[in-house]
Amino acid sequence: MPTAIDLSDPDTFVGGVPHEELTELRRTQPVYFQEMKDDSGFWALLRHADVVHAARNPNLFSASEGGVVIETLAPEQVEQMRGMLLAMDPPRHLDFRRPMAEHFRRRVIEDMADQIRGICRDVVAGIDESAEVEFVHGVTSEIPSRVIGQLMGLPEADWRRIHEMAERNTSGQDADYAGDESNGATMDMAVYGMELAARRRTEEPTPDLTSIILGTEFGGHLMDDIEFATFFVQLVTAGNDTTKIMLSSGLWALLRHPDQLRELRADPSLIPGAVEEILRWANPLHYFRRTALADAVVRDVKISAGEKVAMYYTSANRDEELFDDSQRFDIHRHPNPHLAFGIAEHFCLGVHLARLEGRVFFEELLAAFSDIELAGEPVRVRSNLNNGLKRLPVRMHR
Repeated sequence: MPTAIDLSDPDTFVGGVPHEELTELRRTQPVYFQEMKDDSGFWALLRHADVVHAARNPNLFSASEGGVVIETLAPEQVEQMRGMLLAMDPPRHLDFRRPMAEHFRRRVIEDMADQIRGICRDVVAGIDESAEVEFVHGVTSEIPSRVIGQLMGLPEADWRRIHEMAERNTSGQDADYAGDESNGATMDMAVYGMELAARRRTEEPTPDLTSIILGTEFGGHLMDDIEFATFFVQLVTAGNDTTKIMLSSGLWALLRHPDQLRELRADPSLIPGAVEEILRWANPLHYFRRTALADAVVRDVKISAGEKVAMYYTSANRDEELFDDSQRFDIHRHPNPHLAFGIAEHFCLGVHLARLEGRVFFEELLAAFSDIELAGEPVRVRSNLNNGLKRLPVRMHR
């Protein structure tokens, strides 16, 4: 059967997500085998229910066995990835997640609201309304860089460098972000994490997440510097790049739906619902991969042990079986069981922080500017994983 779409090719997504093709595949081949050039292919799960099924069965669909990207990684890369929470299977995953979960609970994160509002207000105040603004890097990159920098207790002089490494880590398929060496950004960030851990062990503990992690037992032991570095890579990358995507993609969605943007201006209490719809409409990551540990059957399709399985959030979040008028952007959508944060044991640890950043940022942005308009054509990141923009030129009027 000829391939209708190549989900493995980063160029497939440069001009926009191919939602028409995904809609047809959900109807005809919801468990779709994607061939890959010079690599083994994978099964793409395109329906919401099937993505949930895979996520809720980690002993059958493993995050650790082959990692979480569709490309076949070298053994040393897989081993490095296994030190990240997103690529751990039970029971190890719970050993590492449980001690951290307390520090990311809603009530803990809500205590950061004033701090995050101060950051957002400061960034928004610095926007020059007399000039064209590149919104992705000129505005939204600043928010997560400063939030994560303060949360982790990182030196302010390092915040921009850390953000650049996070971008390279997730967007290395794009020539504008790729470094000279494969996997270079991950290694650079890991080295920074090891140096941070070594330095902080010689200092008095401070009330930040770095001191908390270094002083907490995971699975019965304290992290060594290498374990901390791997953990650090995931926390900082997830906190930086995905939040930047949410904020910039969110503005683009609202600019394309000016009637709903006007509603938000008139009634800011609608902003939390708008953030949820932004996450459904433009989820920051297209997929995460699993590997079948045994033979499995999904919708009468046999998946053999050892085969790759990709959970496509981009497709599941527009599944007609669950979402009425699923291609419509609707800030009033309720309920909205999107999968932008995943589900089950790998449900995003930073979900409350991301939602708070989204809500506060749009409150401050819309309060400060009476008019925002596109000043050029948005440009998407070239990536089969990262569902975001790298340029969003706008003009803003206070």
